[in-house]
Amino acid sequence: MGHLANLKDILLAEDDDDDAHFFEVALNELKFPYELRVAIDGNMLFVLLKDRMPHILFLDIDMPCKDGIACIAEIRKNREYDKLPVIMYTSHTSDKIKEDAFRNQANLYVNKANTIKGITASLAKVFAIDWNNYMHYPPYDQFFLS
Repeated sequence: MGHLANLKDILLAEDDDDDAHFFEVALNELKFPYELRVAIDGNMLFVLLKDRMPHILFLDIDMPCKDGIACIAEIRKNREYDKLPVIMYTSHTSDKIKEDAFRNQANLYVNKANTIKGITASLAKVFAIDWNNYMHYPPYDQFFLS
């Protein structure tokens, strides 16, 4: 049971099977113990959040039921999730979407890389932040992780 305490509970809200698979392959490259739970739509995301609080949430924007922007808005209205880091994980590049994510207090905006190496590099940067000790809300010009 002791080693389970060191597991990073990672929640990925992603409706695309391929993207979820590449995300997990990239996570494996980082060589730390984790448990990955995947929500395939916005409604399932809230079921999994209620089930237990993850270490970190990666949130896609294009999803059925509730999109990522609606999800982050709902998460930030609930004080229970104040300490939950939410990383927008998306291929969206529209300025409006980026501004909506920022305004709704996402912690970072990560563009989906199209190689495992690229995804791994992005994830390494996200996990280099000490989320347990401070909630990272960078200024807008540092909000985007490429």
